[in-house]
Amino acid sequence: MPLEPREIEVRAKQFRDDYKRLKGEIAKVMVGAESVVDGVLAVVFAGGHCLLEGVPGLGKTLLVRTLSQVLDLEFSRIQFTPDLMPADIVGTTLVVENDKGGREFQFRKGPIFAQIVLADEINRATPKTQSAMLEAMQEQRVTAGGQTWDLPQPFFVLATQNPIEQEGTYPLPEAQLDRFLYKLIVPYSTRSEMREIVDRTTGKATPVPSKVMDGPAIQRWRDLVRDVVVAPHVKDLAVRLVLATHPKGEFAAPATNKFLRFGASPRGAQGIVLAAKVRALLDGRWNVAFDDVRASALPALRHRVILNFEGEAEGVTTDQVIAKILEVTPELIKGEVEAVR
Repeated sequence: MPLEPREIEVRAKQFRDDYKRLKGEIAKVMVGAESVVDGVLAVVFAGGHCLLEGVPGLGKTLLVRTLSQVLDLEFSRIQFTPDLMPADIVGTTLVVENDKGGREFQFRKGPIFAQIVLADEINRATPKTQSAMLEAMQEQRVTAGGQTWDLPQPFFVLATQNPIEQEGTYPLPEAQLDRFLYKLIVPYSTRSEMREIVDRTTGKATPVPSKVMDGPAIQRWRDLVRDVVVAPHVKDLAVRLVLATHPKGEFAAPATNKFLRFGASPRGAQGIVLAAKVRALLDGRWNVAFDDVRASALPALRHRVILNFEGEAEGVTTDQVIAKILEVTPELIKGEVEAVR
């Protein structure tokens, strides 16, 4: 049943208020990186998973741990290392003695059975172990020993990774990267931010954030986000941005044909639209605008495209290619406006 205008206004305001409270509590611990915090929260309310990339020491793990403190959800941390095995993530089947003295198989759940899962330094583990996360991230369930278990809801993975140029890292499989709604780059702190970090971490007082939201509230806001309206011509921009990443395709940009080997999957368009809906709500609108789509495109697509040999040889980044795509992709195509509407 469609929401009444007054109900829309009230619920949208409640969402913005809760969002501001969340950011306020996170800011008690985190200094700077406001765009990264906004990106992570957008992913939480869009119902996806988030990948944070940056060199060690920039607060990636701290951000996720702080988020687990302000959300009243079950939290689990998995430290990825080269010797980590898939069973260390999903769990393992053991032979145990029952009450009657006999033996039986019993599945012992792994740390993936939580609501917020921090996959710390995920690219330190081998691709085989990384792939153990695939079913959980996509299907929200785990299969082991011939049985399937549903994961607690809401469920989302917040993974951190070091730049792949660093020693001892393995690139994530493309199939797993595609499961992340956003990939966010954590920047270095500015001079003023670093002073504030030093003050907070070398003094006696340790700020403790308060819990703001529980699982049912998060699910309620996720449902609200999906109710936000997207006009067909606005949705078409998200579709064309994804199609523009496909080399030799109808909408391919010049930079695409020159530097990309593979483009984004339909999950890219899904991620753009869902994140754009969150942005619209935060701006007090019940409909998605072109600017919402454009602002959501880079973090939703940067990890879903693959450079070709020429792109790697010239040192081009996927961010630069997507920026070029955004420059040349029109919001509306002349002659198709009425058809799309």
